[in-house]
Amino acid sequence: MNRKHFTFTCDGAVLAGSIDMAAATTGLLIVSGGNEVRSGPWGSQAQLADRIAAAGFPVLRFDRRGVGDSEGQNGRFTTSEPDIAAAIHAFRAHVPTLRKIVAYGNCDAASALMLSKGLGCDALVLANPWTFEPEPEAEPAPAEPEASPMPPGALRNYYWRRLANPAALKRLLSGKVKVSKMASSLFDAAKPAPPPSSLAQAMAEGLGSFAGPATILLAENDRTAQAFKSVWDKADPRLRVCPKAGHSFVEPQSRVWLQGQILGALRGV
Repeated sequence: MNRKHFTFTCDGAVLAGSIDMAAATTGLLIVSGGNEVRSGPWGSQAQLADRIAAAGFPVLRFDRRGVGDSEGQNGRFTTSEPDIAAAIHAFRAHVPTLRKIVAYGNCDAASALMLSKGLGCDALVLANPWTFEPEPEAEPAPAEPEASPMPPGALRNYYWRRLANPAALKRLLSGKVKVSKMASSLFDAAKPAPPPSSLAQAMAEGLGSFAGPATILLAENDRTAQAFKSVWDKADPRLRVCPKAGHSFVEPQSRVWLQGQILGALRGV
């Protein structure tokens, strides 16, 4: 492993970064979501960086202001554009041979990349973009926003899958499922899909202004991904779904799938 740690500045704050060095002139920038540090949940981003570098591509990860080892005010993902821009500048400074950059972000990191119109990157890999409007004075989106309400369309898909599962039907008939709770969920599922939030509209506009290729990755079992899909054009050819994957692609097969998608983007620019 050829990994080095360093610092760089963003609007007067000192930020911490890590680079996994490799020979290719195309590199991967990993943008962390929520309040995650640059190693990612369960060290998954550090492991991903190691595997991508082993495939020949340099990788930079960083802690944005106020997170992990970085100084400054911890703002929301909607204020992280300067942090991403500073990381891109630092990436080019530490890897002078770098010619192209592919940026990857999960959850609100994907949203930040969309809102910032890609910040001059050559390609984007956007996983489970966060489309829920932030509440006033609320904390930034969590790393695993599983408590987020399911949109009606996602609820309908969920119950269709449950009804097709013999084990789930057996639980229902045996009385192990609370009928009142299920009835409430079915009532929510019958509601029409809500209109796209202003955040989702701004993300669509930002991505529409990005000139390079973009790939949108959705984890099948993730509520954040389901909410995004409910307000996005389902015919968008950039959409790709990872079967049975959770929010952070922690499953062994999901990790392999994610790595393949990112390597495809790196090799395609």
